[in-house]
Amino acid sequence: MRVAIASKLPLLLKPFILSLFLSLFVLLFLASQTPLHRLTASKSRSSSSGDLRIRRGYSSYDAYIQHQLNKTLNPKLQHLWTTRDWDRKVRVFSDFFQSLKRRGLLSNSSKALSIGARVGQEVAALRQIGVSDSIGIDLVPRPPLVVKGDFHAQPFGDETFDFEFSNVFDHALYPSKFVGEIERTLRPGGVCVLHVSLTKGTDKYSANDLYSVGPLVEMFKRSDLVEKRKVDGFGLDTEVVFRKRKNNNKKKQRTIKTN
Repeated sequence: MRVAIASKLPLLLKPFILSLFLSLFVLLFLASQTPLHRLTASKSRSSSSGDLRIRRGYSSYDAYIQHQLNKTLNPKLQHLWTTRDWDRKVRVFSDFFQSLKRRGLLSNSSKALSIGARVGQEVAALRQIGVSDSIGIDLVPRPPLVVKGDFHAQPFGDETFDFEFSNVFDHALYPSKFVGEIERTLRPGGVCVLHVSLTKGTDKYSANDLYSVGPLVEMFKRSDLVEKRKVDGFGLDTEVVFRKRKNNNKKKQRTIKTN
Protein backbone atom coordinates (compact mmCIF):
# COMPACT_ATOMS: atom_id res chain seq x y z
CA MET A 1 0.00 0.00 0.00
CA ARG A 2 2.78 2.44 0.98
CA VAL A 3 4.65 1.61 -2.24
CA ALA A 4 1.52 2.21 -4.31
CA ILE A 5 0.87 5.59 -2.72
CA ALA A 6 4.51 6.63 -3.08
CA SER A 7 4.46 5.75 -6.77
CA LYS A 8 1.54 8.14 -7.34
CA LEU A 9 3.36 11.10 -5.74
CA PRO A 10 4.84 13.73 -8.02
CA LEU A 11 8.50 13.08 -8.77
CA LEU A 12 9.61 16.33 -7.08
CA LEU A 13 7.95 15.40 -3.77
CA LYS A 14 9.78 12.07 -3.36
CA PRO A 15 13.16 13.61 -2.30
CA PHE A 16 11.29 15.86 0.17
CA ILE A 17 9.48 12.92 1.77
CA LEU A 18 12.74 10.93 2.03
CA SER A 19 14.52 13.90 3.64
CA LEU A 20 11.65 14.29 6.13
CA PHE A 21 11.86 10.65 7.19
CA LEU A 22 15.65 10.90 7.62
CA SER A 23 15.32 14.06 9.72
CA LEU A 24 12.75 12.46 12.00
CA PHE A 25 14.99 9.43 12.44
CA VAL A 26 17.99 11.62 13.43
CA LEU A 27 15.87 13.65 15.89
CA LEU A 28 14.54 10.48 17.53
CA PHE A 29 18.07 9.08 17.83
CA LEU A 30 19.41 12.26 19.47
CA ALA A 31 16.47 12.44 21.85
CA SER A 32 17.11 8.88 22.98
CA GLN A 33 20.77 9.68 23.71
CA THR A 34 20.32 12.91 25.68
CA PRO A 35 18.93 11.43 28.93
CA LEU A 36 21.80 8.93 29.06
CA HIS A 37 24.35 11.72 28.60
CA ARG A 38 22.73 13.80 31.33
CA LEU A 39 22.59 10.84 33.69
CA THR A 40 26.26 10.05 33.12
CA ALA A 41 27.31 13.65 33.76
CA SER A 42 25.16 13.75 36.89
CA LYS A 43 26.76 10.60 38.21
CA SER A 44 30.23 11.99 37.51
CA ARG A 45 29.49 15.18 39.48
CA SER A 46 27.96 13.15 42.30
CA SER A 47 31.03 10.90 42.50
CA SER A 48 33.38 13.88 42.66
CA SER A 49 31.39 15.72 45.32
CA GLY A 50 30.83 12.53 47.28
CA ASP A 51 34.48 11.94 48.21
CA LEU A 52 33.69 13.02 51.77
CA ARG A 53 30.54 11.63 53.34
CA ILE A 54 29.25 12.45 56.81
CA ARG A 55 27.72 9.59 58.74
CA ARG A 56 24.29 10.56 60.04
CA GLY A 57 22.44 9.27 63.07
CA TYR A 58 23.28 11.67 65.92
CA SER A 59 20.32 13.41 67.54
CA SER A 60 22.57 16.19 68.85
CA TYR A 61 26.19 17.25 69.20
CA ASP A 62 26.12 15.97 72.79
CA ALA A 63 25.06 12.56 71.47
CA TYR A 64 28.03 12.59 69.10
CA ILE A 65 30.42 13.54 71.94
CA GLN A 66 29.01 10.80 74.16
CA HIS A 67 29.51 8.25 71.39
CA GLN A 68 33.17 9.28 71.08
CA LEU A 69 33.60 9.11 74.86
CA ASN A 70 32.32 5.54 74.83
CA LYS A 71 35.54 4.57 73.06
CA THR A 72 37.90 6.87 74.95
CA LEU A 73 36.58 5.77 78.36
CA ASN A 74 36.33 2.07 77.55
CA PRO A 75 38.29 0.39 80.41
CA LYS A 76 39.52 -2.48 78.24
CA LEU A 77 40.78 -0.14 75.54
CA GLN A 78 42.42 2.17 78.06
CA HIS A 79 44.23 -0.79 79.61
CA LEU A 80 45.33 -1.98 76.16
CA TRP A 81 46.53 1.50 75.10
CA THR A 82 48.61 2.00 78.25
CA THR A 83 50.15 -1.50 78.50
CA ARG A 84 50.63 -3.89 75.62
CA ASP A 85 50.03 -1.28 72.88
CA TRP A 86 52.09 1.51 74.42
CA ASP A 87 55.64 0.57 73.38
CA ARG A 88 54.62 -0.60 69.92
CA LYS A 89 52.68 2.57 69.10
CA VAL A 90 55.34 4.89 70.50
CA ARG A 91 57.92 3.09 68.36
CA VAL A 92 55.81 3.33 65.17
CA PHE A 93 54.93 6.99 65.76
CA SER A 94 58.61 7.73 66.44
CA ASP A 95 59.48 6.26 63.04
CA PHE A 96 56.82 8.42 61.36
CA PHE A 97 58.07 11.58 63.07
CA GLN A 98 61.74 10.80 62.39
CA SER A 99 60.85 10.48 58.71
CA LEU A 100 59.18 13.90 58.84
CA LYS A 101 62.32 15.36 60.44
CA ARG A 102 64.50 13.92 57.66
CA ARG A 103 62.20 15.53 55.08
CA GLY A 104 62.45 18.93 56.77
CA LEU A 105 58.82 19.00 57.94
CA LEU A 106 59.52 18.77 61.68
CA SER A 107 62.40 19.85 63.92
CA ASN A 108 63.38 19.70 67.57
CA SER A 109 62.50 23.38 67.91
CA SER A 110 58.93 22.85 66.64
CA LYS A 111 56.06 23.57 69.00
CA ALA A 112 53.91 20.52 68.28
CA LEU A 113 50.30 19.46 68.81
CA SER A 114 48.77 16.00 68.49
CA ILE A 115 45.02 16.18 67.83
CA GLY A 116 42.91 13.36 69.25
CA ALA A 117 45.87 11.97 71.18
CA ARG A 118 43.94 9.52 73.39
CA VAL A 119 46.41 8.45 76.08
CA GLY A 120 49.35 10.27 74.50
CA GLN A 121 51.46 7.79 72.52
CA GLU A 122 52.04 10.36 69.75
CA VAL A 123 53.15 12.99 72.25
CA ALA A 124 55.48 10.52 73.95
CA ALA A 125 56.95 9.68 70.53
CA LEU A 126 57.49 13.36 69.67
CA ARG A 127 59.27 14.01 72.95
CA GLN A 128 61.30 10.83 72.58
CA ILE A 129 62.78 11.99 69.25
CA GLY A 130 63.64 15.42 70.65
CA VAL A 131 60.53 17.54 69.98
CA SER A 132 60.21 18.43 73.65
CA ASP A 133 57.60 21.21 73.32
CA SER A 134 54.77 18.84 72.44
CA ILE A 135 51.25 18.38 73.79
CA GLY A 136 48.10 16.50 72.84
CA ILE A 137 44.39 17.22 73.10
CA ASP A 138 41.49 14.83 73.55
CA LEU A 139 38.03 14.85 75.07
CA VAL A 140 39.51 13.17 78.15
CA PRO A 141 42.75 14.67 79.54
CA ARG A 142 45.72 12.44 80.29
CA PRO A 143 48.30 14.57 82.17
CA PRO A 144 51.05 15.36 81.53
CA LEU A 145 50.85 14.41 77.85
CA VAL A 146 47.26 15.25 76.94
CA VAL A 147 45.01 18.18 77.89
CA LYS A 148 41.25 18.35 77.53
CA GLY A 149 40.04 19.77 74.23
CA ASP A 150 37.53 19.38 71.41
CA PHE A 151 39.18 19.39 68.00
CA HIS A 152 36.18 21.28 66.60
CA ALA A 153 37.14 24.17 68.91
CA GLN A 154 40.78 23.91 69.99
CA PRO A 155 41.55 25.50 73.40
CA PHE A 156 44.53 27.45 72.03
CA GLY A 157 45.17 30.91 70.66
CA ASP A 158 45.76 31.80 67.03
CA GLU A 159 49.09 30.81 65.46
CA THR A 160 50.31 28.78 68.45
CA PHE A 161 51.94 25.75 66.81
CA ASP A 162 54.62 25.01 64.21
CA PHE A 163 53.46 21.44 63.69
CA GLU A 164 50.14 19.62 64.09
CA PHE A 165 49.51 15.92 63.65
CA SER A 166 46.32 13.89 63.69
CA ASN A 167 45.15 10.42 62.79
CA VAL A 168 41.52 10.99 63.86
CA PHE A 169 40.18 13.04 60.94
CA ASP A 170 37.58 10.32 60.39
CA HIS A 171 36.14 11.10 63.85
CA ALA A 172 35.30 14.70 62.92
CA LEU A 173 31.56 15.31 62.65
CA TYR A 174 32.29 18.73 61.12
CA PRO A 175 35.43 18.25 58.99
CA SER A 176 35.57 21.89 57.87
CA LYS A 177 35.65 23.03 61.50
CA PHE A 178 38.33 20.43 62.25
CA VAL A 179 40.49 21.83 59.43
CA GLY A 180 39.60 25.43 60.23
CA GLU A 181 40.87 25.05 63.79
CA ILE A 182 44.14 23.57 62.53
CA GLU A 183 44.69 26.52 60.21
CA ARG A 184 43.72 28.97 62.96
CA THR A 185 46.19 27.60 65.51
CA LEU A 186 48.99 26.85 63.03
CA ARG A 187 51.63 29.51 62.49
CA PRO A 188 52.33 30.77 58.96
CA GLY A 189 54.79 28.33 57.43
CA GLY A 190 53.69 25.65 59.89
CA VAL A 191 53.05 22.04 58.89
CA CYS A 192 50.00 19.84 59.38
CA VAL A 193 50.27 16.08 58.87
CA LEU A 194 47.15 13.91 58.66
CA HIS A 195 46.97 10.14 58.52
CA VAL A 196 43.72 9.13 56.83
CA SER A 197 42.10 6.10 55.28
CA LEU A 198 41.18 6.34 51.60
CA THR A 199 40.79 2.66 50.74
CA LYS A 200 40.11 0.83 53.99
CA GLY A 201 37.02 0.85 56.18
CA THR A 202 37.12 2.70 59.49
CA ASP A 203 35.51 1.77 62.79
CA LYS A 204 32.03 2.38 64.21
CA TYR A 205 33.21 5.53 65.99
CA SER A 206 34.12 7.27 62.73
CA ALA A 207 31.88 10.21 61.84
CA ASN A 208 32.88 10.54 58.18
CA ASP A 209 34.28 8.57 55.27
CA LEU A 210 36.98 10.02 53.01
CA TYR A 211 37.62 8.63 49.50
CA SER A 212 40.25 11.03 48.11
CA VAL A 213 42.43 13.95 49.21
CA GLY A 214 40.32 16.31 47.10
CA PRO A 215 38.02 17.40 49.94
CA LEU A 216 41.04 18.05 52.18
CA VAL A 217 42.65 20.28 49.55
CA GLU A 218 39.40 22.24 49.30
CA MET A 219 39.04 22.63 53.08
CA PHE A 220 42.65 23.72 53.69
CA LYS A 221 41.98 27.17 52.24
CA ARG A 222 45.09 28.84 53.71
CA SER A 223 47.53 26.00 53.11
CA ASP A 224 49.27 24.16 50.29
CA LEU A 225 49.32 20.40 49.80
CA VAL A 226 53.02 19.53 49.71
CA GLU A 227 53.09 15.75 50.06
CA LYS A 228 50.89 12.70 49.81
CA ARG A 229 52.25 9.20 50.35
CA LYS A 230 51.20 5.70 51.32
CA VAL A 231 51.73 4.62 54.93
CA ASP A 232 50.72 1.76 57.19
CA GLY A 233 49.46 3.59 60.23
CA PHE A 234 47.22 1.44 62.41
CA GLY A 235 44.57 0.93 59.73
CA LEU A 236 45.19 4.26 58.01
CA ASP A 237 46.80 4.12 54.57
CA THR A 238 47.66 7.67 53.47
CA GLU A 239 49.81 10.47 54.87
CA VAL A 240 48.84 13.96 53.70
CA VAL A 241 51.05 16.98 54.44
CA PHE A 242 49.94 20.61 54.27
CA ARG A 243 51.96 23.76 54.88
CA LYS A 244 50.20 26.96 55.92
CA ARG A 245 51.03 29.80 53.57
CA LYS A 246 53.02 32.72 54.96
CA ASN A 247 51.20 35.06 52.62
CA ASN A 248 47.52 34.28 52.19
CA ASN A 249 47.43 36.24 48.93
CA LYS A 250 49.72 33.76 47.20
CA LYS A 251 48.19 31.44 44.66
CA LYS A 252 47.42 28.05 46.11
CA GLN A 253 49.85 25.34 45.05
CA ARG A 254 49.00 21.74 44.22
CA THR A 255 50.75 18.56 45.26
CA ILE A 256 54.54 18.84 45.05
CA LYS A 257 55.42 15.28 45.95
CA THR A 258 53.44 12.06 45.68
CA ASN A 259 54.54 8.50 46.24
